[in-house]
Amino acid sequence: MLSDAIAKAGSAVLRSRPLMRAPIWLYRARLGFLLGSRILQLEHIGRRSGLKRHVVLEVIDHPDPDTYVVASGFGTRAQWYRNIEADPNVRVSVGTRVSAPATARVLSTSEADAALGRYISRHRRAWDTLKPVLESTLGAPVATENTALPMVELRLTPQ
Repeated sequence: MLSDAIAKAGSAVLRSRPLMRAPIWLYRARLGFLLGSRILQLEHIGRRSGLKRHVVLEVIDHPDPDTYVVASGFGTRAQWYRNIEADPNVRVSVGTRVSAPATARVLSTSEADAALGRYISRHRRAWDTLKPVLESTLGAPVATENTALPMVELRLTPQ
């Protein structure tokens, strides 16, 4: 089935560390704005190492100018997700914003359901492609009610 092939290929891409880390170099070169406002770089602190870590994520929702919502495609076992649970003080680069301080907060299931619903209504074709990939990486179905997809709000802090 085509959706199974897409899910398998998408899952392989998401598991490819070099491929997933490639956009970080754009942000380091101050060219992250080329990726637009639907992609952001999250800088977080390693919970064991104490070192700065970076991950590039898709923006699921942007409810106000200082708030971004991202999803953890690998669930609660993703390293960045575990790191922000240990230390919610992060930095966000998105669009023309570079390394803005922010606070991370894990959304409740009902908040995640609402954010996912808004994402699906705005990006239906992307969701139709992405959903089987996420279900493959999560190992669980992703529904708009009681979603298994963990989401995090990144709220920029005033400087």
